[in-house]
Amino acid sequence: MCGPTGAVRSWAGAAASAVPRAWAGPGPERDLVVQAAKAALAAWVAWAVVGWWLQAPMAFVAPWVAVVLVESTVYRSVAHGLQQLAAIAVGTAVATAVALLLDSTMLTMALVLPAALLLGQWKRLGSQGIYAATGALFVLTAGQVTVASSAARIAEAVFGAVVGVVVNALIRPPVHTRDARRALEYAACAAQEILDVVADGLATGEWDGRAARDWHERALRLGRLVDQARSAIGWSHESMRVNPRGRRKRTPAPPDRAYADALAVLDYVAVHTAGVTRTLREIADSGKDARPATGITHAYADFLRRTAHAIRLYGQSRCAPSGRDDRAAERLREEVGELHRALGEFRRQLPGAVPDDPDALVVYGTLLAQAHRLAGQLVQD
Repeated sequence: MCGPTGAVRSWAGAAASAVPRAWAGPGPERDLVVQAAKAALAAWVAWAVVGWWLQAPMAFVAPWVAVVLVESTVYRSVAHGLQQLAAIAVGTAVATAVALLLDSTMLTMALVLPAALLLGQWKRLGSQGIYAATGALFVLTAGQVTVASSAARIAEAVFGAVVGVVVNALIRPPVHTRDARRALEYAACAAQEILDVVADGLATGEWDGRAARDWHERALRLGRLVDQARSAIGWSHESMRVNPRGRRKRTPAPPDRAYADALAVLDYVAVHTAGVTRTLREIADSGKDARPATGITHAYADFLRRTAHAIRLYGQSRCAPSGRDDRAAERLREEVGELHRALGEFRRQLPGAVPDDPDALVVYGTLLAQAHRLAGQLVQD
């Protein structure tokens, strides 16, 4: 159902399905609930001190800053907190000085806001540069401008930042190692599935241009999944920085080398698979006569099928929660041996299958070279 009503129903359905997942066990849904509760707690603490106890005239600054600094990682909370405070302090100081000098709020706003917005583009302030203009607006829209009131705004922002960072760091600080492992496992599973599908199509000979284009689209999606896994690993590394939870024994550090190796292999698998499916699509689009001999397709299908199995074992051995699964690693070595035997069969059949077609020999020779490199990538130290 299209339109706003359909969008609301879709959102409501997604929210309703997320609740039981958050209740059932650890996962992204529970992480979101925890972060939301922490942000609310940080705002409540900041308001209780600045608004209820001290009764500051612009007490909302403290809980507002506290909320936005309960970030997805502790490191990001600290880094963004420092940038945001610097931006607010500069915007507040400039607006106060100009307002006291000109004694005209309208004229001061016309002069200060463009300068504050330009200052917000300074790369050292990162994504928090916009708060320079926000700090200036707090000064110029709060009534009479005085040095004391402006200093109070900065103090409120500092307190809110401290509350937000402390709450995020001390109450179940976010750790994203699980997300990195899940992303790698998902990419490995997708790689196995696309290789199995292509292998089945080549083995049966029941493939055409439409099937080849579908294979190529799936191969391109695999590349995007690998990029998502790379991003998740980056989040995992960042979440361990200045994170007290990451130093506890029950939260082991992510196996950096294993994840980096797995990412490199999956990246190569994505490139190889995209190249294979692109070649098959071009063959299918050029006509029936351009198809390779049955012997070649069967041999290459066997290679792809064994590659899919090896990738599954590789994912199990490299992405295990403990960092390494020795049993899966041993099975992987055996499978890589079978993979090389399948490559040998493909290599033996290749020259005789296309003796009068140098262009075809170049294409399949390239696939053979890619296959050898891929098999070499799957071998573990």
